[in-house]
Amino acid sequence: MFGYYFQLALRSFKRNKVLTALMILAIALGIGASMTTLTVFYILSGDPMPGRSHTLFYPQMDPQGKDGYVAGEEPAEQVTRFDAEALLREKKGDRQALMTGGGISIEPEKQGLSPFVVDARYTSADFFAMFDAPFDHGNGWTAKEDDAQARVAVISKKLNDKLFDGGNSVGKSIRIDQHEFRVIGVLKEWRPTPRFYDMNSDRYGELEQAFLPFSTAVNLKMGRNGSMDCWGDSNGDETGVNAPCVWMQYWVQLDSPEKVDAYRQYLVNYSDQQRRSGRFERPTNVRLRNVMEWLDYKRVVPNDVRLQTWLAFGFLLVCLINTVGLLLAKFMRRSSEIGVRRALGASKGAIFTQALVEAGTIGLAGGVLGLGLALLGLWAVRQQPASYAELAHLNPVMLLTTFGLAILASVLAGLLPAWRACQVTPAIQLKSQ
Repeated sequence: MFGYYFQLALRSFKRNKVLTALMILAIALGIGASMTTLTVFYILSGDPMPGRSHTLFYPQMDPQGKDGYVAGEEPAEQVTRFDAEALLREKKGDRQALMTGGGISIEPEKQGLSPFVVDARYTSADFFAMFDAPFDHGNGWTAKEDDAQARVAVISKKLNDKLFDGGNSVGKSIRIDQHEFRVIGVLKEWRPTPRFYDMNSDRYGELEQAFLPFSTAVNLKMGRNGSMDCWGDSNGDETGVNAPCVWMQYWVQLDSPEKVDAYRQYLVNYSDQQRRSGRFERPTNVRLRNVMEWLDYKRVVPNDVRLQTWLAFGFLLVCLINTVGLLLAKFMRRSSEIGVRRALGASKGAIFTQALVEAGTIGLAGGVLGLGLALLGLWAVRQQPASYAELAHLNPVMLLTTFGLAILASVLAGLLPAWRACQVTPAIQLKSQ
């Protein structure tokens, strides 16, 4: 029966080409605009660690002085080096990693390649296992190498391709900031979006190309980047272990709700202990957010993207209202045909279903054209200077959503016209013939 109604819809399109074209164009414009903005929103608001984000937590505490204190305000978004190293040392989570960003100079041995600078991440051994970083060759370092300040490095596929032509570089040397490091791992293509583990740098840019032990980077006084907030006298060394500055990120893996509760209490106890020792001056104020809670807190989706998404769906609604009017005109023009079908025994339900199938077919055609407009819109987004622009591509989920939304929208738009069509009285239509 559905196939028969579909054939009737195609015949109807041929009889009313202009009206059908207007409806398809209206739906296509609305779908094109809404799917362009929805795709960008979907990319920016997605889970960067599917299946694991609920076990990864970002602790916060308030180590700052009394100056400027406001009761109830959020604690610092980063931690001091003292606190990061203390939490790492006490190992109260299933895994834990301290980290910060940096910039390093690479002096390649490859002929014809000049020295260059890349972004790096100084971190601890659990980083790779916590964040499920995929390896092409080798693996990460161990806690023993952290303690020994070992000169080892994990590099990205991009850097490996540049320095070693994509071969297995594990065991080879790489010169970083005039120091020899041994490559122990090469990552596959890996780009959690957004870069949730450090929201103080470019959230949607490429990941760092080199990963080094934090203890080694500190020992060699390697350059760092990212935000820093100090509130006391650091004696000229803001990155020192006792400096009153927050500039490091700290993540912990907790595999059960009971461990989450225990770790939150541990943070309270730790904060109380530090206040008794005189390090913390403010009342205990801790937070423990998982990945998605942290992204919500940081409002990771730009406000302009949210606004554009709402405006696009508003435009789609306007297009659907116009489609409702056009469908009413189309179906009412066929009142005599509908009356004859009713007189020959067609039920109201059959007329209603036929009308909805026709509306859905219009939506399918509008979806095809809307897909082209969405691809054009995403191309335009990629030309923008925003850091997330290059990520604006239609993935399979959004592709299916395009057609699903187009058909759903057209069927909803067809409900009122279909209901009006099935109310046509056969007797009146036959008398008028």
